[in-house]
Amino acid sequence: MRSIKELKEPRIVIEPPGSKAKEIVERDKKVLMTTTKILPVVGVRGEGCFVEDIDGNIFMDFSSAIAVMSTGYSHPRIVEAVKKQAEKLIHFAAQDYYNERQVELAEKIVELSPEQMKPVKVFLSNSGTESVEAAYKMVRRSTRKPLAIAFIGAFHGRTLGSLSLTGSKAVHRAKYQPLQPVIHAPYAYCYRCRFKLEYPSCGVWCAKYIEEVLLDSIAPPEDVAFIILEPVQGEGGYIVGPKEFYREIRRICDKYDIALIDDEVQAGVFRTGKFLAIENFDVTPDLYTLAKAIASGLPMGVTVAREKYMFKEEGAHSNTFGGNLLSCVAAIETLNVILEEKLHENAVKVGEEIMKIGREWVENYEIVGDVRGLGPMIGVEIVKDKKTKDYAPEIRKKIIEKSFKKGLILLPCGKSTIRIAPPLNITAEQARKGMEIMEEAIKEVMRSM
Repeated sequence: MRSIKELKEPRIVIEPPGSKAKEIVERDKKVLMTTTKILPVVGVRGEGCFVEDIDGNIFMDFSSAIAVMSTGYSHPRIVEAVKKQAEKLIHFAAQDYYNERQVELAEKIVELSPEQMKPVKVFLSNSGTESVEAAYKMVRRSTRKPLAIAFIGAFHGRTLGSLSLTGSKAVHRAKYQPLQPVIHAPYAYCYRCRFKLEYPSCGVWCAKYIEEVLLDSIAPPEDVAFIILEPVQGEGGYIVGPKEFYREIRRICDKYDIALIDDEVQAGVFRTGKFLAIENFDVTPDLYTLAKAIASGLPMGVTVAREKYMFKEEGAHSNTFGGNLLSCVAAIETLNVILEEKLHENAVKVGEEIMKIGREWVENYEIVGDVRGLGPMIGVEIVKDKKTKDYAPEIRKKIIEKSFKKGLILLPCGKSTIRIAPPLNITAEQARKGMEIMEEAIKEVMRSM
């Protein structure tokens, strides 16, 4: 079978979705419940940043399957590691018994954790929402404090505890009330400041608001267990705040003995060049969570915590599949591949290339309002008008659809943003081609307006 990872651009042999893809979509609708499907692409094979669909089209994936496939599709080292383990033992109840692969993975994660956090320990689960649930339960149980503070625009998961922290779309929370006691504060979304201020003259009021308003008037500090944040808001729109914002949150946590939980489910595992995205701001959390990219497509959630907060009693928390052998070996090899092949360094270079092109779009196209990000985790915010900054979800949808027809997979985030998150091993040449396709789609949409 021919290799596709070295391709320089997508190859479309039949306008997507083709007949075979349409058939799968119709069968899907009959038996699978409604979730969040965006594009009618039916993947059957992948290598590097490319995915081949059931009709023979080859797409470039600028989403990495929602920031999961950081090592690219079907990396041979990860495939081989999983194959070898599957031939020996697939599962061995890692929360009830012991296995060396689970220990080896935890040792690697501890080693990569910020020095200022240590000593730390690791809890393994199956997904991002589970990793956040574990962090939530750890801090609630250890501090006996009832309240939490999260941010507007945040996405921390969909199970009821993590959903209580999520604040990106009302539909996520609709008809599930009452949820856990969580107060949401505005995030440092400088392009659309909820306080109508401008950085840096604002003095990062969005962070100071927590202390001067919430802790003073609404949430007594002695009742607040933790503040949780994403260093780059994912579902909220790929939003990056100024460095002072994160440092001010850390200062507030230190002052009032409030834990800082760093949700790295989408931004972690070197997506921004650093193991943890929060390290870009020289801030150390008390707990952090990982998932998505950690095992290159196999289910894995990770919660890392300081001694002060971790579970101490047997039975306080557990699960069945956390630490599954296949997921563990995939995660171990994922970290080895990233570090040994220097994919984190490539991520920074490719991210800079994409940002350079994106900034030109802001100058050249009226509907591109803002381009922001860290590494290859970049948001392109689409607007109706640069002056009013009116959201443009329908225009965004058309750009994504036209890009798809041309062989580029994109996903939305926030109200009006397109996320760019290719695999960390994408070449600069491939990234430029993807941006060229997206730019063509932008131009076509503008001509039709």
